[in-house]
Amino acid sequence: MNATTKTKTMKTNKTNLTDEQLERFGEELDALRQRVLADLGEEDAAYIRNVVKRRQQLEIAGRALFYLPPAWPLAVAALSLSKILDNMEIGHNVMHGQYDWMGDPGLNSRMYDWDTMCPGEQWKYSHNYIHHTYTNILGKDRDIGYGILRMDEDQPWRPQYLGNPVYALLLMLFFEWGVALHDLEVENIVAGKRKMSDNKPLYPGLIRKIRNQTIKDYLLFPALTGPLFPLTLAGNATANLVRNVWAFNIIFCGHFPAGVATFSQEECEDETRGHWYYRQLLGSANITGGRLFHVLSGNLSHQIEHHLFPDLPARRYPDLSVEVQEICRRYGLQYNTGRLSKQLFSVASKICRMALPDRKAEDGDAPVTQDALAA
Repeated sequence: MNATTKTKTMKTNKTNLTDEQLERFGEELDALRQRVLADLGEEDAAYIRNVVKRRQQLEIAGRALFYLPPAWPLAVAALSLSKILDNMEIGHNVMHGQYDWMGDPGLNSRMYDWDTMCPGEQWKYSHNYIHHTYTNILGKDRDIGYGILRMDEDQPWRPQYLGNPVYALLLMLFFEWGVALHDLEVENIVAGKRKMSDNKPLYPGLIRKIRNQTIKDYLLFPALTGPLFPLTLAGNATANLVRNVWAFNIIFCGHFPAGVATFSQEECEDETRGHWYYRQLLGSANITGGRLFHVLSGNLSHQIEHHLFPDLPARRYPDLSVEVQEICRRYGLQYNTGRLSKQLFSVASKICRMALPDRKAEDGDAPVTQDALAA
């Protein structure tokens, strides 16, 4: 595939890469991945085990503090942090197979399941396979808008998208539910592209997971606190809400700020390894921050590195980002990164902008070309 003929990707990249450059680019990133794989060891194992231990301590502290009504805010804070760690740095990364090499059943991608409404097995199909294979390919990657939002100008506008900001707000507040129902492909059922019966294999696992999560957070643990049931129920619901809002914003800032590219199915036909890396790079964005911020984001603040190397332990992403940026500079490729506030504003602006019909080109408007971008 000749990258110089691809106009869609050039919206966010000022350098055309030849086939030979793409091949060398891919080889450099492959070599970087292999070097880290060969270096995995006790430090990586100790790190994830320590994060798991801290998560357990935070959950125990949160559950215990619910027995002390004046400590309710502390209980909610501890439980929220526990759920964030479980969702982001542990669950997401473990289920990517980042720690399968350890041989620890408790950290094995095939056995681990997280503290959220979506069954791990279903998430691994829609996320690990569909999203990471077809990242930002319109019509293939269902994470572009999650079947609800319009997040790209090449998604045809329809009147229903006027509700884009409302849909985004609801998805943020109920994010774990949105992820859980994602595989049902409701938008394709409505469009007649999928039948209700196609979802039958998904129902048992989904119902079981939702039932277990609901009983745990909204019945069992509140009941254990006796007369404090209403406070504990509210605390658990608040912790889930905090986790939902945090996960939504980190994920959206890694996928939808200004400068992130989407791709057509045609331009990704017969894709080489180098172009796959190229697509992952241009289809993702990073968020700058301190060490604690990166841990709480599951290092998805390094979304670029995660998409380049999804099976490498996320704790390696900060160091890898330095080398990836150096490679990008040499090839003249965009490396999209910015503060959380910047990326959040960019995402919010896009959500609102995509709610409106596209502005029709007026007489005298010149098309955006590669030469114009490079000028």
